[in-house]
Amino acid sequence: MAPTHVLRCCQRGLAWIPVIFIALVVCWSYYAYVVELCLFTIPSILEKVVYLAVFHVSFIMFVWSYWKTIFTRPSTPSKEFCLPKSEKEQYEKEQRPETQQEILKRVATSLPLYTRTGAGAIRYCDRCQVIKPDRCHHCSACDMCVLKMDHHCPWVNNCVGFSNYKFFILFLTYSLVYCLFIAASVLQYFIKFWTNDPPESHAKFHVLFLFFVAAMFCISILSLFTYHLWLVGKNRSTIEAFRAPVFRNGPDKNGFSLGFSKNIAQVFGDQKLYWLLPVFTSAVEGSAEQTTPLSESQNRLLGNDYHIEEDHKETDILKSGRLHILHHSSKE
Repeated sequence: MAPTHVLRCCQRGLAWIPVIFIALVVCWSYYAYVVELCLFTIPSILEKVVYLAVFHVSFIMFVWSYWKTIFTRPSTPSKEFCLPKSEKEQYEKEQRPETQQEILKRVATSLPLYTRTGAGAIRYCDRCQVIKPDRCHHCSACDMCVLKMDHHCPWVNNCVGFSNYKFFILFLTYSLVYCLFIAASVLQYFIKFWTNDPPESHAKFHVLFLFFVAAMFCISILSLFTYHLWLVGKNRSTIEAFRAPVFRNGPDKNGFSLGFSKNIAQVFGDQKLYWLLPVFTSAVEGSAEQTTPLSESQNRLLGNDYHIEEDHKETDILKSGRLHILHHSSKE
């Protein structure tokens, strides 16, 4: 039987197959469009220049956002969420779940934690040995807890979460633009080759297949892109869309929503100039840099009986705590 680390290395190697497949398809599409279509097929110089200019802009933005999505390391909980040595020893020695929860509750009193398990317990990862921050989940593929985890995507061989969710959205955006532009600009030549006008040429296969591939990817990406835009507008992750987060007073699928515009800013940041660039600008939910208080839904679910404007102290504690924790984690 092969050692565990050898099997793990094989799994990691096989996980790159979807990424390699996408890379090969993109490289072929570049050759087919630039060389076979623009250089050998299109007769008009002006049309060539325009098509090549737009193509390369969309191509660069697509590759840039795809690269950032793949190679941006997921953010993990900071050391504040690890059990202190004495509590950790007690937790590991204790066999009764009730006593283990008491230990976790003592540690969690100093942490900005407001979500629970379905049974109302403190969320703890035995694998990573950390108390899970709000919206944090353990990814079995990456074998780590990921902040604001959305899902593990095999097409980028990475976990999509707090550190790269904006890059993932931009990857979907620019891949859709890339496929739409190719399909639209190739269409007239696709029809000509399909009807054998002009006659047979070495570019025929590339042009015909290029249109089919672009149209196929366009249809598949469009549904995923639309779904994630809806999630961004609701300030939900894919996990939260299927299973509502549980607060102290019960589950609520809208528990993290701050309103449409602020939900957008959570992912893309406050500076609209950088929204379309694959650079990290995501806002930390409840950060000290934001003046937005907790939503009414959040205050109700956190067990706060007061109105938002009547108490700023706990809101400030929540904001500063999450800013420190997530800012610290995003650097690691």
